[in-house]
Amino acid sequence: MEREPVHAGGARHSADMDLGLVVRPELPPEDLLRHVRAAEAAGFAEAWLWEDCFKGGGIAQVATALAATERITVGLGIMPAPVRNAAFTAMETALLARLHPGRFHAGLGHGVAEWMRQIGARPKSSMTMLEETTVAVRALLRGESVDAEGRYVRLRGVALDHPPARVPPVSLGVVGPKGLELSGRVADGTVLDWLSSPGYVRHARERIDAGRAAAGRTDPHRLTVFLIAAGDEATVRREVDARRAAGGEQKRFMDGPLEDLAVLPGTERATLRALAEAGADCVALVSPDPEVPLDAAALAAALA
Repeated sequence: MEREPVHAGGARHSADMDLGLVVRPELPPEDLLRHVRAAEAAGFAEAWLWEDCFKGGGIAQVATALAATERITVGLGIMPAPVRNAAFTAMETALLARLHPGRFHAGLGHGVAEWMRQIGARPKSSMTMLEETTVAVRALLRGESVDAEGRYVRLRGVALDHPPARVPPVSLGVVGPKGLELSGRVADGTVLDWLSSPGYVRHARERIDAGRAAAGRTDPHRLTVFLIAAGDEATVRREVDARRAAGGEQKRFMDGPLEDLAVLPGTERATLRALAEAGADCVALVSPDPEVPLDAAALAAALA
């Protein structure tokens, strides 16, 4: 029998925070169906897939996962805007949304700088590229005819022949304050990378809300947080040390206990509750080992 969706209690909403599972792109593509089906059977509300260079294409992964499941929402975190034409991104997103209403959560980002340089697609202004693409894609998904003469997005009377009746959310995968404010202005949600502590989630919500206020938006904004699910503290410590060495916005919020940054045995419920109270609408669990998938059934049992 299929389980009810896995939730984690939180005081912010009348409904509980959703739990998801990330199927990492380093795993063999032939195993994708097994992993997303296991996540659905275990009762997870969402399965998240990543479009990383140079692994499986994101849209192909999502289409396959949606066709092989019945209930679970499939999120794509994220499609790099520099390599995605806005019109074709909207076309593919709309088709998946029509075939699987309410089950596709699209994600856009500015792309990893090193990868974008590697393929000759690094724009001079990643934020401008991301904003123009997001605005155009969301307008097309709403069924609008779009004329745009931006720095990167140029459309002339473009409209979808088959816009979705149920418009899917488009979230941005961003980290810094400018990106978070941009997401609040132009997107339906935000995806935060792993090692996001409750303090960083609260900070992200504040910056997102500042962007929303500037744009006069009052609609919901869904915050998805990736979270390491590890069996020991040493694994988490290695990830924290690597992130600290790399720098970045999250580094300022890593001074608390390790259970703020990962699901560890014995503290799972407290960690999830803290993230829900900080502003997370969904937490998607990630294996710290790119070649070892999470055991969906065991995780669901531990979090029940």
